Amino acid sequence: MSFSVGIVGLPNVGKSTLFKALTKKQVDIANYPFCTIDPNVGIVAVPDKRLEKLAKIENSEKIVPTTIEFYDIAGLVKGAHEGEGLGNKFLSHIRKVDAILEIVREFSDKNIIHVHSEINPKNDTEVVNLELIFADLSTLNKRVEDLDGQTKSSHDKKIAQALDLFKRIQKNLEEGRLANEMSLSDEEKNLVKPLNLLTIKPILYVLNVDENKIKEKKDLGENFLKISAKIEAELAELPAEEAKIYLQELGLEESGLDKIIKACYQKLNLITFITAGPMESKAWTCEKGARAPQAAGKIHTDFEKGFICAEIINWQDLLESGSYSAAKDKGLIRIEGKEYVVRDGDVAHFRFNL
Repeated sequence: MSFSVGIVGLPNVGKSTLFKALTKKQVDIANYPFCTIDPNVGIVAVPDKRLEKLAKIENSEKIVPTTIEFYDIAGLVKGAHEGEGLGNKFLSHIRKVDAILEIVREFSDKNIIHVHSEINPKNDTEVVNLELIFADLSTLNKRVEDLDGQTKSSHDKKIAQALDLFKRIQKNLEEGRLANEMSLSDEEKNLVKPLNLLTIKPILYVLNVDENKIKEKKDLGENFLKISAKIEAELAELPAEEAKIYLQELGLEESGLDKIIKACYQKLNLITFITAGPMESKAWTCEKGARAPQAAGKIHTDFEKGFICAEIINWQDLLESGSYSAAKDKGLIRIEGKEYVVRDGDVAHFRFNL
């Protein structure tokens, strides 16, 4: 399972620089707004040290990590919902992603112009979020109007329920709050899903700072990460071992990429389970709380349809045992049924009927 994250923000905040660093994919980076017109897409392997270790004890022929798709989307400006800049074209690209990574500029560079002529992270965040809110209000206003008309000629409870929900979200947006700040039931989430609202998507804010400020302690809140796109660009140009040494010299425990991936996983409520054997050691992504049949379905739909049971062992237990057969002899492999909730780091072997 691959999931997608759209890198957004005002022009010249470091989106394309970060994208290039994350994907090691050359894109057109220039010092002017809208140099990115169509979204660049890069598929990145999610680093997972567990795979490498398990592949060694299983003598796997190959290692297959799970992936994340990054979309570098053109810079947004004030008035985009009314067609300013790239307007609705920009907003339509955001609708396709699972989560939004909003880059906010704090770095200082006189050679790179700021679209508002001043470095003000709080103001920049408000501008972007307001454009998303206005775009969603346009969608909701039309839908509410349609449903209002339908309720006059119908007493369908489902229509009335949807109308009430949409009006609540509408009011929330009119008050300047994002839809993802609301507490919605699973049923309500399913009702609003077809609208594909922008502000209901998980949003992670990335503060792009100067290199010399990367280690400064600053409480940004749970929705904020701090990175230096310039450092990430330098790391991307180095071989793996040299990049590790460079991180150590900087006093950093992990790269910005690793931090972003972990945060995106958390935002999207995702976990990783693993299948390991002589052919390959492979990572799979599923939603936290998924039961064994649903996790099996990530590998192949037939696995879910014909699910019998799952052989489960924690990756650390398997590693310490030295082999799958040794773990079985120790009684560390459990047989789990349809109600088992898969955990992050589970190594699974599914039994099924075709």
